[in-house]
Amino acid sequence: MGELNIYGVYVPTLLIQSVFAYGLLRLVMLVTDPLIEKGWIPLPSIFYLCLYVILLWLIHWGFIVCFV
Repeated sequence: MGELNIYGVYVPTLLIQSVFAYGLLRLVMLVTDPLIEKGWIPLPSIFYLCLYVILLWLIHWGFIVCFV
């Protein structure tokens, strides 16, 4: 994996990726909230958890492809 040294504090790259994935999740939630209100998506908590894991996996894959 690796880490970044920011002013003497080591920050894991997975932490940065997870924060970025959460930001993207919040943007996607703006689009999917009307679908949940209409009842098209049951169990929204599990849906959002799966969506977050997929976004985190895609971002992690992108970091590996671009920076390694």
